[in-house]
Amino acid sequence: MKPQPHWRRPIFFALFTFVTVCSIGWTRSSHAADTTTPPNIVMLISDDQAWGDYSFMGHDAIQTPNLDRLAKQSVLFRRGYVPTALCRPSLLTLINGRYASQHGVTGNDPSPKYSKPGTPENNQQRAQLISYLDRFPTVPQILGRDGYLSMQSGKWWEGNYKHGGFTHGMTRGFPQPGGRHGDDGLKIGREGMQPVTEFIDMAVEEKKPFYLWYAPFLPHTPHNPPKRLLDKYTQAGRPPSVAKYYAMCDWFDETCGQVIDHLDAKGLRENTLIVYVTDNGWIQDPNSSRYAARSKQTPYEGGIRTPIMFSWPGKLKPAERDELCSSLDIVPTVLAAAGAELPAGLPGLNLMPEMTSGEKIDRQRIFGESFAHDIADIENPEASLLYRWCIEGRWKLLLTYDGEVNRYQTTHPRTERRPQLFDLIADPAEEKNLAAENPAVVKRLADAIEAWYPVTQRKTQTTF
Repeated sequence: MKPQPHWRRPIFFALFTFVTVCSIGWTRSSHAADTTTPPNIVMLISDDQAWGDYSFMGHDAIQTPNLDRLAKQSVLFRRGYVPTALCRPSLLTLINGRYASQHGVTGNDPSPKYSKPGTPENNQQRAQLISYLDRFPTVPQILGRDGYLSMQSGKWWEGNYKHGGFTHGMTRGFPQPGGRHGDDGLKIGREGMQPVTEFIDMAVEEKKPFYLWYAPFLPHTPHNPPKRLLDKYTQAGRPPSVAKYYAMCDWFDETCGQVIDHLDAKGLRENTLIVYVTDNGWIQDPNSSRYAARSKQTPYEGGIRTPIMFSWPGKLKPAERDELCSSLDIVPTVLAAAGAELPAGLPGLNLMPEMTSGEKIDRQRIFGESFAHDIADIENPEASLLYRWCIEGRWKLLLTYDGEVNRYQTTHPRTERRPQLFDLIADPAEEKNLAAENPAVVKRLADAIEAWYPVTQRKTQTTF
């Protein structure tokens, strides 16, 4: 073979190097673009459901196949909690990441003792409560700065959906007719899923990342499930009210499956972060359509505990975590996942580093508070304060306060005025108060509660 001239060799190697570098550079750029594409974010929010009322949480009757599947695809916190066991303050925490005592909406409605519903004074108080949303930036507002589309569907108390920063939505809001807590938004799930699927399709068409707030009025009362589901849970010895509630949990699960299946069909699941949480707990009264004691509105496990899930197939490896998780952690975690700037002063934790690395969460305790359903004084959260609480490992301390008790407190009267200390591992039903036997634990947790949220007006009994 005839030898090649020496001058060709440098040119050959230069060309080879150029092509190789360009190829590597293109590959890295493409990979970087894929990994930095902001995820879609979907909030699945149950409304009035006990923490154990799922198949994957061990319930022996309620069937939740879609949420079971999601749990297997998630970083699952079985010991998840909401800081306030009432829907409106709990939902507001999910949209701005603050405690009720911080954002100011501690209950669902102004007290009718001071202004009757429908009067100008009552309407003014409702408008003032809605204005408290402006105190802190919301997730849709923050994500909107980075090009996200967002949609509100389901429960929404804070006026028109646009007030929350959503680009799209269903709720017209107060003062429109039926605008107290959702109006047209409450149709989602119960009357089909078309608004949600159309929003997802539109976002795909526009090639925009999206944030979906799916907070259906399920399994919330009225418990009127489809007959096919009610028949599934109706059996001898099971009270009709319980069968209806079980069927409602199943119905909610079906609708969550429809959302997830649509994401799959659109090829979006790999880069979609799905977050699951319940706004507050519910224990069905077997003798009526209402909730039983120690559930909704209370700081007992039946009121504040919920599974919390984060599912992002392209980023998070499924795992079960045994640490405590608060719904306050959802806002900073979602914003961090989207690469958005976190507002200063968020009390929750960004869990993305621990969920991706598998390391333990560096936190000793979580805190919460309970207020009356009706707000005694919309400018003074302490006027309605009933409990402050703290969980540290296995220990849970409840401190009771003398805030105004209103018409909605009759189902769970505050008969226990002393500090209540429970060992949640040995006694998850909170049947035995161990405060008298563990004064050092009570003092440590009470001091931590006081450092977290100092109370200046309300009084509590500190003796055993």
